Amino acid sequence: MTTLPTSHEILRKGLWDDAADTVRLSYEDRFLRRKVLKAASGQGFLVDLAHTESLDHGDAFRLTDGRAVAVEAAEEPLLAVTGADLPRIAWHIGNRHTPCQIEQGRLLIQRDHVIRDMLEKIGATVAEVDEPFTPEGGAYGHGRTHGHDHSHSHGPEAHSHDDGHGHSHSHAHSHGSHPHTHEH
Repeated sequence: MTTLPTSHEILRKGLWDDAADTVRLSYEDRFLRRKVLKAASGQGFLVDLAHTESLDHGDAFRLTDGRAVAVEAAEEPLLAVTGADLPRIAWHIGNRHTPCQIEQGRLLIQRDHVIRDMLEKIGATVAEVDEPFTPEGGAYGHGRTHGHDHSHSHGPEAHSHDDGHGHSHSHAHSHGSHPHTHEH
């Protein structure tokens, strides 16, 4: 049995200068701890990290033999969101903790029919596209925003999130006395 090259280390964008190969991963696939991946050359390699990491387009895996494998964002099904009041539209997307790629004149989010319906109701124009997805990393820099369930029946509800790096934070939502649910 042949031993696969292994990566125990992530090289962040700008901290490496040459890569022997590339691997194309979707947004969801760029969140991993241990997985066998196949590079563009067809060479398989094992990612075996100490803890789950969120990778960005431009990061790289450092293999134990010293080679680097660059991470590229793969094309995936997205919604391109535009509208006259883009800051207000962005607020509604952020309020639902939906990962969002912010560009000049448009926002990109993962396809979700519930979010799409909400956006169209507030005046956004929504188009289906297939493009690489590189959403913003959140208020604390590198990492992911984390979705959560808003299906509280009444009163303030507290919950916590793990950021994938061993840190967690908690916050509460006060939703008044009327029940509502947002499905994701």
